[in-house]
Amino acid sequence: MGSGVQEQRASLTQGEVLPLASSSQSEGLKHTRSVLNSLFSGALAGAVAKTAVAPLDRTKIIFQVSSARFSAKEAYRLIYRTYLKDGFFSLWRGNSATMVRVIPYAAIQFCAHEQYKRLLGGYYGFQGKALPPLPRLLAGSMAGTTAAMLTYPLDMVRARMAVTPKEMYSNILHVFVRISREEGLKTLYRGFTPTILGVVPYAGLSFFTYETLKKLHAEQSGRPQPYSYERLAFGACAGLIGQSASYPLDVVRRRMQTAGVTGHTYGTILGTMKEIVAEEGVIRGLYKGLSMNWVKGPIAVGISFTTFDLTQILLRKLHQMGYTAR
Repeated sequence: MGSGVQEQRASLTQGEVLPLASSSQSEGLKHTRSVLNSLFSGALAGAVAKTAVAPLDRTKIIFQVSSARFSAKEAYRLIYRTYLKDGFFSLWRGNSATMVRVIPYAAIQFCAHEQYKRLLGGYYGFQGKALPPLPRLLAGSMAGTTAAMLTYPLDMVRARMAVTPKEMYSNILHVFVRISREEGLKTLYRGFTPTILGVVPYAGLSFFTYETLKKLHAEQSGRPQPYSYERLAFGACAGLIGQSASYPLDVVRRRMQTAGVTGHTYGTILGTMKEIVAEEGVIRGLYKGLSMNWVKGPIAVGISFTTFDLTQILLRKLHQMGYTAR
């Protein structure tokens, strides 16, 4: 062993140097860091956005899964009655389940979107540049589908906690246990099909709109990066368009998820839609709570996209300054 060290030293004295990391290794480290940054930024974006609108989100779900007529006045009354009866923090009931779902969901969705953009950019010859419209839409849809498939049971649990009293489910684990015992494991995936059908246009249009507005802004203003308030506005437009396009499927998904505790037996997407329309009508049934979503959705999506972008920028700056691992 000692002779090997001496031989190495001798070779170095003759002008040779130890090999540096290959360019492929360097690219691999750069890609790994990019993935980790996207995961962290996405998780933070989802957590901040959903917490900000949690009371409105809970109120929307309660109306979606009931036959009560929705109006801004009734929504306010529900929020106020909940506050008087159960206290201020009861407005965030189910938010812990939301965080358990949203943090991995948003992390996976934003990270997947970055990776799909990279893959599609390489395939279409737009690596490092803004994608053409169709691949831009495809990247968003694929990212949303990937995240929904991997985190769906958590969405089911969150919906149950949002519409039931505290006495019924004490915590997230209790929801899983009771559903598994009383309704079967398949129930954890009830409403999965309308979720995927809704995610495709929602995620696709949201990411497409946001990326398109950023691209148009850069072309018109000459600034590569929009200001924070501009990002919020772009995200709000993205949320408005994406959620409006997929809203009826969101109502169907919630009805199917909460059927076990609301006394209904929704079985199929079409059957659920027919029952909702027959009992409540098209607008008052399939679009119930949409006006609240026009308030909540743009705020949440705007905060989410802005938080993701700004966190990404911050992490890159920290890396350049040497504060993160190389």
